[in-house]
Amino acid sequence: MKFVFRLLAVLFVFALLYYPVGMMIVHKVDDQIPLDVDVQPGQSHSVAIAARLIQRETDVHPWVANDPWFLPGAALDNMPNFQQGIVYALSRFAIEMSDQIGRTRGSSEVDSDLDKAAGLLKYAGDVWVWDFSVSLAPTAPSDSQYRAARRSLISYNDRLARGEATFDTRADNLQTTLERIAADLGSGSAVIDTYILENSGSIIDFHADDIYYRNKGRLYAYYLLLDAMRTDFKDVIGEKDVTKAWDQMLQSLKIAASAQPLVVINGDPDSFWRPSHLTSQGFYLLRARTQLKEVANILLK
Repeated sequence: MKFVFRLLAVLFVFALLYYPVGMMIVHKVDDQIPLDVDVQPGQSHSVAIAARLIQRETDVHPWVANDPWFLPGAALDNMPNFQQGIVYALSRFAIEMSDQIGRTRGSSEVDSDLDKAAGLLKYAGDVWVWDFSVSLAPTAPSDSQYRAARRSLISYNDRLARGEATFDTRADNLQTTLERIAADLGSGSAVIDTYILENSGSIIDFHADDIYYRNKGRLYAYYLLLDAMRTDFKDVIGEKDVTKAWDQMLQSLKIAASAQPLVVINGDPDSFWRPSHLTSQGFYLLRARTQLKEVANILLK
């Protein structure tokens, strides 16, 4: 009988500690700058960064956005929102690669590896092995789809190094890509604006940090990608004399991407004692967006 009570006591303590201890072990919002990558001659630095980010968030760190209820990661919110923000930015980048940079003009054939990567990165981030809302049969989890996208990006970069793929470093390709990234940041600022108008000043707010970290992941990925594109498009950037403007844009993105408050507070924008982290993030987001558009305008000339 004593053994049963001891066993129950052990199980109770285990259950009590399982989630909080597990969450502390799993939780990692990795906003490391710079991010080291191995880039071979002839390969794209930005594509290498995209592949490295996927590998880090699915293999080095666990992908927690699709963790089922019985895993501690299911109780996290900042890390999964950060990870999904990263993948969203990578998805936008892969689309631009397949539509613009990875082909010669609009009439050429779309690169199969880039097209596959763009499609896989659109996959929802919260799909586990089973998605009962769709089927009773097992399905492909999110992280496996992203790993497949990484393999396609690596395949493209390998073919690029062998001269079997296209990376068209025209000024108009870069200009179009920057404008679309700027438009995406504009949609992020609209989400912040709406949430601040409707919810700022709330004493208890369980959703402000979701928006903050989703944007943080997006800004972080865009910073790394655009920093790498500075190398990929160095001739165009030098020829158009946009190096200084590019560096200023990267600095704004870096500030927004690096901020990681202990607790995200959605205070009133004019509050004397409670900060508004969403307002602060939105300022640098809009500053980066304005600078992106300025660089794009210079590239048009």
